[in-house]
Amino acid sequence: MGNAVYGGSFDPITNGHVDIVKRAAKIFDRIVIAVLVNVKKAPLFSVEERMQLIAQAVHDVPNVTVDFFPGLLVDYMRQRQAQVIIRGLRVVSDFENELQLASMNRELHPGVETIFIPTHHEFSYLSSSMIKEIASYGGNVDRFVPEHVRAALRNKYT
Repeated sequence: MGNAVYGGSFDPITNGHVDIVKRAAKIFDRIVIAVLVNVKKAPLFSVEERMQLIAQAVHDVPNVTVDFFPGLLVDYMRQRQAQVIIRGLRVVSDFENELQLASMNRELHPGVETIFIPTHHEFSYLSSSMIKEIASYGGNVDRFVPEHVRAALRNKYT
């Protein structure tokens, strides 16, 4: 069904992200997980670290690769000749913001469609921000992120 891009900051990747990727990989021929480079934000993990954590999290999904992009996602889509943006939806309130982004992306690049994939209910409350906050206080994030991400979070906060 073509090439798709799942773009985001993934700081860090969560089990919810992994769920979306694995389900999307059954639909699309090829998926690129594209890490956003945003110089205005101070992420916990560098772009290289995030790419490594993501690659390890999806190593068993053969049609998925990891890359990064600065700037607009639609420009990256043109470079990759991808037709579909994958976006995960956790809760209903996500939909309004995601719909606005999808509409703007279509204005900027009419050849791109956005596909929304609802996160499995067990991950619907997860966000990378919450994970970082819990980990920063020494809380248990075992159920929320892959094991190697837990270790990376412990290394950052100890």
